Amino acid sequence: MYNQILDTFIAVADCGSFTKASYQLFVSPTAIMKQMNTLENHLDLKLIERTPSGIRLTSAGEIIYRNAKFMINYSQKSIAEAKASVHANDTIFYVGTSLLNPAKPFMDIWYYVNKDFPKYKLHLVPFEDDYKGILSEIEKLGKKFDFLIGVCDSKAWLSRCNFLPLGRYRKMIAVPREHHLAKKSRIDIKDLYGETLMMVRQGDSGVNDFLRNDLQQYHPEIHIEDTPQFYDLSVFNRCAETGKILLTIECWKDVHPGLISIPVNWEYSIPYGLLYSLDAPEDVLKFVEVLKLER
Repeated sequence: MYNQILDTFIAVADCGSFTKASYQLFVSPTAIMKQMNTLENHLDLKLIERTPSGIRLTSAGEIIYRNAKFMINYSQKSIAEAKASVHANDTIFYVGTSLLNPAKPFMDIWYYVNKDFPKYKLHLVPFEDDYKGILSEIEKLGKKFDFLIGVCDSKAWLSRCNFLPLGRYRKMIAVPREHHLAKKSRIDIKDLYGETLMMVRQGDSGVNDFLRNDLQQYHPEIHIEDTPQFYDLSVFNRCAETGKILLTIECWKDVHPGLISIPVNWEYSIPYGLLYSLDAPEDVLKFVEVLKLER
């Protein structure tokens, strides 16, 4: 409902420059400037003034900035509530699906438990893996969708939903297809010496924090570069475009056609499972209990 270029505008205003915003958003400064020009033309307002030290908001820009976050949040809540009202009385389970959190693992589970829900059907609900908005998507469990299947070792995620572990995925390394490591079928940690390893910043994932500490203590030859707290397609694009390497997991091996995922001689893995609302309705809780018995 809102113009998504507003997200870029907020980042530019917060960062004070196109270049800094481009690093935060994982796009080029040129793309940032084009989006700002598009927004100004769309609104017929001058929002930003270029200065030698960066950018400065005009009086109109200050007003748009002040109200933009409210507009975005209100729009997202309105859409979620409208969709929930349409399907309030359906005997349907709504399952979220995205590029990084596909619904296929849920479909595999469904064939084991659907005998206990003979009147229910499944409806897939697509959502974006945008790292800036993923927490708001998690908060829509119970409103926009009933379930997600996803990798979850995030404190921020786990504070917003219930989580039933179903298994673990191996930690792997993704490299561009032209990278010198791309021909290897398996790599040792020492193969990564001298490389820049992209991984989520510290503080939210116990598994990633442990792995980071291990690398920093025992393998300082590997340079670590922080990504946003949650991956989205922009992180994979940055890996493909820069020639750096990316910490990934085995279920994401086909996310980006320009990257190859390679197993590493280590024992790191991360849990995945079923995510559902903190105040889930009775039928969702019944599904969880049936699934526990079937496992």
